[in-house]
Amino acid sequence: MHTLVELLIDLKALATGDDPKKLERITKLFDDRRNPAEFQVGRYYVADLLVPSVLAQASHLDPKERRNAIKTAKLVFPRGAASRVIRHVIRDPNQGVRAAARRAASELGLSAPVPTDVRYERDDGRIGGFITMGWSFGMFANDTTTSRKPTKASRASALEQHGLPRLANAAAIAKLVGVEVDDLAKLMRPGVASGSGYVEFEIPKAKGGTRRIAAPRAPLRKVQRILLDKILGRVPVHEACHGFVKGRSTVTNARPHEGSALVVKLDLKDFFPTVHYRRVKGLFEMLGYNSTVAATLAGLTTYRQKLDDGTVLWPGVLPQGAPTSPALANLACLRLDRRLDALAKKCGATYTRYADDLTFSFKAAPEVRVGRFLWWIDGICQQEGFLERPDKRRILRNKHQQRVTGIVVNQGVHVPRADRMKFRAILHNCKKHGVASQARDHEDFEAYLRGYAAYVAMVEPALGKRLVETVEQLLGGARG
Repeated sequence: MHTLVELLIDLKALATGDDPKKLERITKLFDDRRNPAEFQVGRYYVADLLVPSVLAQASHLDPKERRNAIKTAKLVFPRGAASRVIRHVIRDPNQGVRAAARRAASELGLSAPVPTDVRYERDDGRIGGFITMGWSFGMFANDTTTSRKPTKASRASALEQHGLPRLANAAAIAKLVGVEVDDLAKLMRPGVASGSGYVEFEIPKAKGGTRRIAAPRAPLRKVQRILLDKILGRVPVHEACHGFVKGRSTVTNARPHEGSALVVKLDLKDFFPTVHYRRVKGLFEMLGYNSTVAATLAGLTTYRQKLDDGTVLWPGVLPQGAPTSPALANLACLRLDRRLDALAKKCGATYTRYADDLTFSFKAAPEVRVGRFLWWIDGICQQEGFLERPDKRRILRNKHQQRVTGIVVNQGVHVPRADRMKFRAILHNCKKHGVASQARDHEDFEAYLRGYAAYVAMVEPALGKRLVETVEQLLGGARG
């Protein structure tokens, strides 16, 4: 029998220790229904210590770890802290994880944290819902009720409208991409072992940490580029979408927010991995392809990772590194962009999206409460199968520097002054001490100088032109 003080001491030692099985031990401790009432106090104490660890576990690659995170949240945390964890996996691509999250939400009596989705009618006659409505409908074999599915466009009109190739079977796909039919299955092998379609490596993030890249090998990359050119690149995206779109850039994404009284910036969590095989297959079906063709196209453009124990993760997801992933992610966001754009216009705002970065701006002080506006955005994102990251929200008023995709938009569009001054200092030192003296922090210093000068020229043409000329004079002199 623990006293309250003894319990809190034991919990603190467990929660702050280095034991790799600490979450499992704490969960087992709270799983005993015979424990005294002091354990209810311990929930609030231990939640503050464990929420970051359990949230990280809820984002683990292994579905078993994500299910363990749900169990810990349900048994150990109070309802408020538990809901923070469960909302991350309530629409997990893995069916087992998703089912566990829904059961936990039902047992804890969690209410819907988002607006109901009024586009669908449930079998019991009710409208909308949090747990079972939204993006997943029409993707699963048991979704047979027509009232629960969005209306599909005519297949003939979709193919003709976008000028897409008609593909009747796998043989037609193989002919389109220039491979043998038997090679299609080889290109869709999971993992990164010899004979699979991908290699994995890590690259550093700009703000610390690493990003895992799954890049297709040459044969698969060639196939994906053909699919991008012949199919995905021909389907238009929403006008608010600026990332990975020909003719658009960070500048076109920032310019609509110039001179705003208020800028709201948000970020979507796990943007590419959120778009999984089932969503990609449904997307190709919406374009007009039959189920067999859509399944093959989805298999060629998604990646199934293998864990160290040989487990193949299912469903596959969009790989960061494939040429088709940005186009597929943008098309998967088409309805999200439409709904957020409509919300922005209704509230007197302007909306743009660059990959996973969402930006809203108000030319004048908004009439709607910002908190309510953020609640609507979060609800729409969840209904469309994406999760917004509250820790990356930024609300920028015009008395402070307002940056949108790295560009200052307070008055016109400009490269941040601190960055400009730093680059000018580098050029000054190159002129004074030689180009080689400044190259110590860059693998390809010449490419860096040319690239940054070209970037400034894209944002501020007049200034950039002078910097480009200066860089070329320095590099020409260095060679001489």
